[in-house]
Amino acid sequence: MAAISVKHLKKYYRVHQKEPGLLGSLKSLVQRKYFNVEAANDVSFEIKEGELVGFIGPNGAGKTTTLKCLSGLLYPDAGEVQVLGFNPWDRKQTFLKQISLVMGQKNQLWWDLPPIETFNLNKEIYEVPDAQYKKTLDELVQLLEVEDVLKIQVRKLSLGQRMKCELIAALLHSPKVLFLDEPTIGLDVVMQKKIRDFIKEYNQKHQATIILTSHYMGDVEELCQRIMIIDKGQLVFDGQLSEIIQKYADHKLVSLILNQAVDPKVVAKIFPVKEFVYPKLVLMVKRDQIASTTARALEQLPVADLSIEEAAIEDIIRELFTGKDYA
Repeated sequence: MAAISVKHLKKYYRVHQKEPGLLGSLKSLVQRKYFNVEAANDVSFEIKEGELVGFIGPNGAGKTTTLKCLSGLLYPDAGEVQVLGFNPWDRKQTFLKQISLVMGQKNQLWWDLPPIETFNLNKEIYEVPDAQYKKTLDELVQLLEVEDVLKIQVRKLSLGQRMKCELIAALLHSPKVLFLDEPTIGLDVVMQKKIRDFIKEYNQKHQATIILTSHYMGDVEELCQRIMIIDKGQLVFDGQLSEIIQKYADHKLVSLILNQAVDPKVVAKIFPVKEFVYPKLVLMVKRDQIASTTARALEQLPVADLSIEEAAIEDIIRELFTGKDYA
């Protein structure tokens, strides 16, 4: 059963274009120039109940706009959207009690109050029974390890502590659908890992349907098997992450550890060097040339150790966006 169904979603923005300087400002008072930005242009997809899907794309691709349409914050210009059987923009109370939207760059916590005050307020807003509230709060606080910050003003918390408390505030009513928009933005690698582990555990334990947007490919690679790629408002890929790697990564990385110094210029003339900082030499080799290239490397270079790896997912996605070859 599809928890989320999107058919031919369209959302356009009419944007004012102004020439620079005082003269440009005066001209815009008399005759304004406008152009349309296609934030979502004929987007269609379905997500099953309990799926955790990565929704990625470059800045301005339409990710956040799509999530806002799914959560009912924006009314689309065209198309059909069903989330748990509801039209999101009707904003029915029964619908709002079953979803949650977490935006890494937006706060729902009250800045001058401790997090527990926001939690108590959300309990009343979502009409969570006392017993369920206490059980859920205790569970989330323990999972995210924030017992010692619940009564400290939000303004005095670190970014990582605030993000953890944002997640708790969003999950107190146990939503069936969770929209996560850049939940690890600005966090250090340790905190990113803790947030990822929590999202994964929450998804598995509660079978929540989750759409995750992130510019950190580590988030997507660790959490999502299925990814959707949006670019300039259009959904250009929807499938398994492994399929992206197989389809668009036509090379692998051959890492060599050398036991004797060699001339980098000479090596570069013979092998496809990606990087070389002695003693580590990394070659970027076409998949069909792996056997022959490694054989030549073992024969011509003083190799102490050798390993073959897939290219990093962030490199593949970066090339995908810059090359724009989605065929």
